[in-house]
Amino acid sequence: MAFLDGLTMNDSCKSKVLAVFLLFFYFCSYSHAARLKDIAGIGGVRDNQLIGYGLVVGLDGSGDSIKNGFTDQTLANLLTRQGLSMRDNMLKSDNIASVMVTAVLPPFSKTGSQIDVTVSSIGDADSLLGGTLLMTPLRGADGKIYAVAQGAVTVGGFSAGGASGRISKNHATVGTIMNGAFVERELFHNFQVKKDFTVNLNRPDFTTCTRMANMLNEKINDIRAKIVDSGTVAVEIENSFEGNITALVSAIEHLEIPVDSVATVVLNEKTGTVVIGEKVRISTVAIAHGNLSIQIKDQQQVSQPMPFAPAGRGRVIHGANAGTTIAQGGNTVVTTDTSVNIMEEKKKLMVVPEGITIQDVVRALNAIGVSPRDLIIILQAIKAAGALQAELVIM
Repeated sequence: MAFLDGLTMNDSCKSKVLAVFLLFFYFCSYSHAARLKDIAGIGGVRDNQLIGYGLVVGLDGSGDSIKNGFTDQTLANLLTRQGLSMRDNMLKSDNIASVMVTAVLPPFSKTGSQIDVTVSSIGDADSLLGGTLLMTPLRGADGKIYAVAQGAVTVGGFSAGGASGRISKNHATVGTIMNGAFVERELFHNFQVKKDFTVNLNRPDFTTCTRMANMLNEKINDIRAKIVDSGTVAVEIENSFEGNITALVSAIEHLEIPVDSVATVVLNEKTGTVVIGEKVRISTVAIAHGNLSIQIKDQQQVSQPMPFAPAGRGRVIHGANAGTTIAQGGNTVVTTDTSVNIMEEKKKLMVVPEGITIQDVVRALNAIGVSPRDLIIILQAIKAAGALQAELVIM
């Protein structure tokens, strides 16, 4: 190596120094690593969304009003199924509320297992506090029933008020039922007979995907990992893992994978938040930024006549000064005094040097002395000038 030629040492010492340097470089390059289970998932192993329509009963006068015809119709249909003929009757009950019930069905859920559900009002109910959800079938995207929900709704807040005021805490029209649904249908996954599977990155990246495939081939025996694209690695299983693929997946999930990502700057103008990624770099650029503030103020001035001044009417002058009114006698006159102030910050042109690390970038931007909201405009201008080597994401 050229940087070792100037050192006075023998070849053995040079080799040791070179080995230490390469080892240090290796660990610096792969310092940021994460478990595979935190950055990727096994293909086909995922949650499934469930949804259903139901009624919450037992509310203390905080349910839907009579304007919502679908709530009354639902109640009539429910009572009809219970043997009561209510289809032609006008039902007026503010102790019930129409709700949509949603849940997430985890993979490999078995019949009889319990899952949490979320209950959300779809009418004009004021609160679901103290209500009970009646038996509600939960369907998947294919229209089949996979779970049935029922139970007492937990809101975690309240809402109360009268004709001229209301007080509330948290969100009283959305509640949860812990373990409120029983799984009635299983999703078929014959995982043990698989001969291959895929590992999918949550954020596709060619570099991370290549490192993941190399790590799988290096650390796990009797498998072959092959890159499919920037977000997928196909894993082929040898006979040694036949019937024991669960243990293989468990070993794969705990592998530490060096993660690489695109340099990104996230801007949120609504909250004034600026988030700068680790790999963001700024080329040398000159920046001048100053705030311009214009203030216009109107002030009314009242001129009062002297005491005992005779009051009179104004007369209109005709001719050259047509339209001009001259007040005669003592009259109150109101005038408007307008003042305009313009203030502009005298900011000098500053040179922001090229940033090597994220600390250097932040230090250079802080040297300008701007607020986060001004920083959003500056970063956009730097990106437009081609001096920001990062992806700009505006939320």
